Amino acid sequence: MTELAIFEILRGAFWTAVLMSLPILGVTLVIGFVIGLLQALTSIQELTLTFVPKIMAVVIVFFLTLGYMTNVALNFFNNSVIPLISG
Repeated sequence: MTELAIFEILRGAFWTAVLMSLPILGVTLVIGFVIGLLQALTSIQELTLTFVPKIMAVVIVFFLTLGYMTNVALNFFNNSVIPLISG
């Protein structure tokens, strides 16, 4: 296996990790922005107000997008890793 093949697998792995994390990070970003805006407007500075909704949203989005994340990971392994292993 050449260095080019190793770097190509690493690039694919990083891109797969980005694609798998996008739904969770996107929802967390939106919820954090909305809660921060509400806190700024109402002057409520409670730490649990930001923590609990984000955790709940992450858990819900994780279970809703679990199939998508599994599909992305399987596509990466089937198209990139397994052909290198089988030769």
